[in-house]
Amino acid sequence: MKTFEAVLATPVRPIEIAVGELVWAIVRGSLYTVIFLVVMVVMGLVEPGWALAAFPATVLVGLAFGGLGMAVSTLMRGWQDFDLMGTGQFALFLFSGTFSPVQGYPVGVEVLIQLTPLYHAVELVRGLCMGVLGWGLLGHAAYLVVLAGAGVWFASRRLSRTLCD
Repeated sequence: MKTFEAVLATPVRPIEIAVGELVWAIVRGSLYTVIFLVVMVVMGLVEPGWALAAFPATVLVGLAFGGLGMAVSTLMRGWQDFDLMGTGQFALFLFSGTFSPVQGYPVGVEVLIQLTPLYHAVELVRGLCMGVLGWGLLGHAAYLVVLAGAGVWFASRRLSRTLCD
């Protein structure tokens, strides 16, 4: 449909396109998060104050994965690459510490899991929802901030090269 090419005919730069896409993803993700947190509060799974504390963390998680997703999408050559992306997402989903403690895996696998972004997202949001505060949460948040920045930077550079050449 050449939507981005039409947008570039205006004074909009590729970085602004990337940020606009990311803002829209964060707005949608935040709406889903609010609904999910309200359900958790109604079911008594989390205290309302901790749910409010977890909300900004979930926005950060959305920002980080939005930036990463945008960067990865600039590398896709065709629709077949979505199979690879789905496989990667499934592996992250299974091995993120969501379903079983990471400490139950062999040391090498544990270290590999601790390098993945979903592990940091799970630890950050879980810690806030359960009211377990510690300095480690700042490390998880910093990891996600760096991931978001790197993803947006990489995507904007790729968009600049692809659309402006």
